[in-house]
Amino acid sequence: MTRLYLIRHGATTLNQEAPYRLQGRLLDPPLAPLGRQQALRAANQLAQRPIAAVYASPLLRSRETAALVAAPHRLEPVVVPDLIEADLGRWEGLTWEQARALDPEYHDRFLAHPGTVPYPGGESFFDVQVRVTPVLAGLAAEHPDAEITVVGHNVLNRAYLAGLLGLPIDRARPLRQANGGINVIEFEGAEARVVTLNAAFHLDGLGPEGRKSLRRHP
Repeated sequence: MTRLYLIRHGATTLNQEAPYRLQGRLLDPPLAPLGRQQALRAANQLAQRPIAAVYASPLLRSRETAALVAAPHRLEPVVVPDLIEADLGRWEGLTWEQARALDPEYHDRFLAHPGTVPYPGGESFFDVQVRVTPVLAGLAAEHPDAEITVVGHNVLNRAYLAGLLGLPIDRARPLRQANGGINVIEFEGAEARVVTLNAAFHLDGLGPEGRKSLRRHP
């Protein structure tokens, strides 16, 4: 059996803004101080596990989180291009109010069917699911009977987990992924199952801002 720990990166300054701005792959801010604390909390949770490899997306927030998670194991994170966050198209960097003002009809269609209606000029949740599912299966297959860590992103994690949970892709959006939260997936051959979803108890005590990271973003 292979165990995969799928983490959402720690918070960036954009994750902490109110109103929330969409953060995809074009904006590439570093971890905020809170995000570093969240990443260290996740790293501490896994410090005693026999982690064989740590993988990250090309984005800075993922790479910085992965470096903190890898440090106790004396590993260097490996960047996998297809672990990058969803392409949010022309809504990248906008608030949801701004996105609605720019594309009112399309905005409503997207919120009604986020699984199949893509971000305008970008990807849908389904597109992301198709992209990432074989990548994570492949990483697990490279490490039989081992434990590995992957630092992913909000949309990417939700799209992938919805498939494993047997949810319709339009139901991926309500899934929550805390900054620094941990999902546990176990692989037996070609079969994968979710053992733990969005564990975030290790983030307690980070104050009100830390709790805000548990909110769901569309």
